[in-house]
Parts: sequence; structure tokens; C-alpha cells
Amino acid sequence: MNNFFAGGGNVPWWISGLSLFMSFFSAGTFVVWGSIAYEQGFVAVGIQCMMALAGILIYLTVAKKWKQTGVLTAAEYVTRRFDLKTQKLYSYLFIAVSFFTAGSFLYPVAKIVSVSSDLPIQLIILFLGITIILYTAVGGFWAVLATDVLQFIVLTAAVFIVIPLAFDEVGGLGKFLDGAPEDFFQVFSGEFSPGFMLAFMIYNFFFIGGNWAYVQRYTSVGSPKAASKVALLFTILYIVFPLIWMLPPMIFRVINPDLAMSSEMEGAYLMMCKQALPAGMLGLMIAAMVFATASSVNTTLNMMAAVTTNDLYRAMKPNSSEKQLIYIARWVTVLFGIGIMLIAMMVPYFGGIVNVVLKVAAITGVPLFAPILWSLYSSRQNSRSVLTTSIVSIILLALAILILPSVLNYEVGRSMEMILGVVVPILILSYFEWGHNSQYTSHYSLPKSDDSAPPIEGALAMGEDTAYGIKVISIATSVIGAIMCLLSFTATKGNMMLLGAGLIMILLAGFGLSYIKRKK
Repeated sequence: MNNFFAGGGNVPWWISGLSLFMSFFSAGTFVVWGSIAYEQGFVAVGIQCMMALAGILIYLTVAKKWKQTGVLTAAEYVTRRFDLKTQKLYSYLFIAVSFFTAGSFLYPVAKIVSVSSDLPIQLIILFLGITIILYTAVGGFWAVLATDVLQFIVLTAAVFIVIPLAFDEVGGLGKFLDGAPEDFFQVFSGEFSPGFMLAFMIYNFFFIGGNWAYVQRYTSVGSPKAASKVALLFTILYIVFPLIWMLPPMIFRVINPDLAMSSEMEGAYLMMCKQALPAGMLGLMIAAMVFATASSVNTTLNMMAAVTTNDLYRAMKPNSSEKQLIYIARWVTVLFGIGIMLIAMMVPYFGGIVNVVLKVAAITGVPLFAPILWSLYSSRQNSRSVLTTSIVSIILLALAILILPSVLNYEVGRSMEMILGVVVPILILSYFEWGHNSQYTSHYSLPKSDDSAPPIEGALAMGEDTAYGIKVISIATSVIGAIMCLLSFTATKGNMMLLGAGLIMILLAGFGLSYIKRKK
């Protein structure tokens, strides 16, 4: 169970950090933020930089706190900090919301593959969903980690190749700057106001720091210091990559400014890739996007299975053997995966992917995760206060954002949605913290602020699972590097870039294999 859901409790921090980065990132970055980059330009970069600011706060605060709790899952922390009833209610809430978040991760990559192959999007969702279910059910947490690191390497190589080729298509940097719309390089634009950006940064602090799927990245490493390094690596990568990701759809706006429908703008990134990349590299880019989305979906899927098996089923049948628990975990993974595929197929009927992502974030993100994070620092929060905050906030926000606008025929802007999603739960938590005299005495000791941490039961030193996972990553990286080297001899353009990227990947694979030997 510990290996299946926490990688043995001693995952190298750089693997966990890359996994956090790629689990949060998905092909939705290219579809959701790529659509915004095509339409409004640099504002898409500004939005993603808010994630880096949130990462800094997590590095300074909650990352090591989670490791200091000594738990396997966030649900286990809720049980220890409050009680089993509170944990069950939060588990049901988390699982219900996770269907929508994972479905919104699966839809964008299906959209990308559908655009490139002219196959029905429902068929693509079915095929990708079954593939993700199979390897997540078989491999557990290390299957998630291995694909995360591998697709980070592949996707980074592909993105760095597409940018110079895209500039060639537009006629160079000067032509791009001259042809861009007048307000294309503003940080704030329209509905993405300074208020939205601030609220979005706060939202991401609670979401990245408190989402049960991402908490796994902080608890699965060896020490609180390593957990902080996980958050620091995430921050550094989100400082560097947003501009690199958003350049291709921004360049495509200059090449083809005629995309009008939101469904057309969602495909702007892939259209730029189809125009700029040689055929073989385009296939590798699409494969990397499939990996990216698989990462986001399998992270959520693995955590949904962890919560159901470790914290719900085991509570009902405490005498279950390890073999029985793994059997249940795998079948739960299959059933939840089917539900995620159904949600992904319904995304177009919910108003499109941008609408789904931002509305679900505003309604559920802070209300669901802020109360638990708050309780890491405060003994005043009890089961009644955290549950009241979550449930009341979600109900009020759903009324304000989804129901009342259709009844009263008015629309809540993006900025107001995000601001309400942050302010409402924080006000309720503040009331319980300072305005409500109900000091709560718990048997649970709040985590210490030093670098000590109780060990996770069954935590391992670098053993066979970790060594095998790194070996799989290294060998797969070398194979893909070799493929890129071969493509360099057949491509009609970008030959030297393909060859250089392939050789770098083979070199990285060698470093990975030597890392195993040193640690052993």
C-alpha cells in the first residue's frame, strides 16, 4: 500500500518536484491558456506567473508542514486532526470534485488529437481513458512518477524546437512584433484584471498546497527539507516556462488572425505546430501532450483510489490484507476512470473547456482545500468549522456563479468569480478563527516548524521500486532520444535541433543510470 500510493515514502525530491509540475500542468495549458494567448496575448503568461508566486508561498510555508505530519494521504491527516466522520465527508467531496477536474484534464488532449487526426473526440476520449486507467491501475504511484518525468523531458524538447520554427514561419521576431495587435503585450486585459490575478494567485496557493493529489508529492519524499525543495523546483519551472509555452499560439495570431470561435481558438497551439514542425516531430509533440494530460489524470485517479482504499474501505474493513487492499485499489481506479471519461465527453455541453476550468476552480478550489491548510497552523479550527466553511462556501458560490445569473439574467465576470471564490471561504474561516469563541482542544499535535518529521509507516530507503522507476525513465528517455536522432535525418526542417535534442536526451539517460549506481 505504501509503495502503491506513496512510492515507498522516500521518493527523490527532484522526481517528486517534476511530477508536481507536470501533474499541475497538462495539455489544458496548450488548449485553455493557449486559447487565451491567441486571443489576448501576453495576459496568458501573466496568469501562469501567478502559479509561480503561489509556489513561492508554498515553498516558504506548507510544503514542509505536510511532511511533518507523517501521513500517507491528506485524508489520513483529516482523520488524525479531526475525526473519521469529517474525513469521510471530505473524501466524498474531494472525489466528487475530482471527477470534474480530471475530466477537464482529459478533454483538452482529446481535442488536440481529434484536431490532428480528424477522428471523433468521443472515440479519442475512450481510447486515451482506457490507456490511462490500465497503467495507473497496474503501476500505482511510480507509474505516475515515471510518466511525469519522462513526458517533462519529451515535451520540453518539443516546445523548444517549435519556437524557432514558428518564428521562421512568421518571418522573424520583428515581423511578429509588428504584426501583433496593439494591446497584445499587456499583462492585464479585459476580464483578466489585477483583481483576477491576485485572486488567482491566492486560489493557486490553496489548490497546489492543499489539493490531496498534490499533497502526495510533499509527503512521499524523505524529509521536510526535501518537501520544500519539491515546491521550490515547481516555482522555478513556472517562472521559466509560461512564456515559452505561450509563444506559439501568440505567433499564430499574427500568421492567421481569423480564428473567431472559441472552439477554433482552443486549437491554435496545435495549428501552429502543424504548420511549423516536421511530420515526425509533430507526432512526437502530440504524444508528449498525451503524456502531459495522462499525468494530470493519473495523478488525480491514483489519489482518488488512495482515498477510497486507504481511508474509506480500510476504515470499514480494518483487517483487510495488503493483497485485498491492492485488489480494491485497482478496481476503484477502473471505475473512477470510467466516470472521468463520461465527464470529459460532457465538457462541450458545459460551455467549453475554458468555462469549465475557471468556474470549477472558483466554486470548489479554495472552499475545499483552504480549511484543511488553515488547520495545519491553527488549533481553533474544528470539524464543525472546516466542514461549515467548505459546504456553505460551495453552496453560496454555486448560487452566485451558476444558478442566480441564469435566473436573474445577468453574468458574473471572470474577475468577480475568482474574487468571490477566494473571499467567501476566507471570511468564514476568519470568523471561526477570531470572531467565534470556540477554542478547540485536539489530541492531535500540530506539526513542528523545524525539519523533523515522524516517519511514514513502511517508508523505505532507495530500494528496488525507486531504482526500477529511475531505470524505466532513463531507458525510455534514451529510446526517445534515439528516435529524435533518426527523425533528424528524415525531417525537412529543424534537422540540427532534432539531432541536438536527441543527443541531450541520451546523455540525460546516462546520468539517470549512473545516479542509480551511486545511490546503491
